[in-house]
Amino acid sequence: MKILIIGDVVGRPGRKAVKLLAPILREKFNFDFFIANAENAAGGSGITIKTAKELLDAGVDVITTGDHVFKQKEAEQALSDTRIIRPLNYPPEAPGKGWTIVTSRSGEKIAVVNLLGRTFMKPVDCPFRAISDVLEEIQKQTKCIFVDIHAEATSEKIAMGWYLNGKVSAVFGTHTHVQTADNEILSEGTAYISDLGMTAAHASILGRKIMPVLEHFKTGLPAKFGVAEKDVRLKGVIIDLDEKSGKAKRIDLVRESIDF
Repeated sequence: MKILIIGDVVGRPGRKAVKLLAPILREKFNFDFFIANAENAAGGSGITIKTAKELLDAGVDVITTGDHVFKQKEAEQALSDTRIIRPLNYPPEAPGKGWTIVTSRSGEKIAVVNLLGRTFMKPVDCPFRAISDVLEEIQKQTKCIFVDIHAEATSEKIAMGWYLNGKVSAVFGTHTHVQTADNEILSEGTAYISDLGMTAAHASILGRKIMPVLEHFKTGLPAKFGVAEKDVRLKGVIIDLDEKSGKAKRIDLVRESIDF
C-alpha cells in the first residue's frame, strides 16, 4: 500500500493547493492513505474547525500538528475529531490525543503518532519516553505506524528515527518547512526523512511574506508576518509499505507546483 504524507500546510494558499492537487496526486500515485501536518493551516498559525474540514474534505485522512496547535481559539473543538491529533508529549491535561488509528481505503488500520521535539522548542515532556509509553498498545492493534516528529533540531529528528527503527513504519520530520534530501529506509525497515518541507508559497520565507521577515531580521523590531501567496508548491513523500509486516519498501520525495 502507498501512503502520501505532506509537510506543514501554511494558510489559505496551502489549503487550496491540497484541495486542487489531491485528485492529481491520487491518480498519479494511487495512494491508500493521506497524512498532512496542518499546524499552520489557519492564517499561518494554528488550526480551526473550518480549516481542518477543508483538508479532510480534500481527502486527508489524518492531520498532525505541533507547537502552534493551540494558537486559535477553536483548536480544542477541532481536536475533538479523532482524525486530528496534537503532540503526544504535551501535558496530559491538554485537550486532544497524541495518536490515533484510522482505517485506510484498502481496509488496513493505520496508526499516526504526533511528537514534539524539545531542542530549541517550548518545554514539554520527553518525546522518547512518551512514544515508549504507548507503542506497545499501538502495536497490538496494527503494524502500520507513522510518527510525525515536529522538531527544530535535525539531530533530535534523526535520533528519533534510529530510536524507532524497526518498531514503526516511518518517522518523518516537520516544523522547519524546508524539504530535506535524506529520505531513506533505515536498517530495520523504517522509512525516514528529516523534514517533509512545506505546502505553501515558495516565493516566501518559510511561507510568510518576504519583506516583513527581512525587516525583522534587519531591525529586530516586531512585524506582522503575513502569509505569502506566490508560487505555491506541495512537498512531502510517498511511502510504499508492506502492510503485512509494517515495513517500508520505498520512500520518495513528492514535489508539485500549482498556479491559482
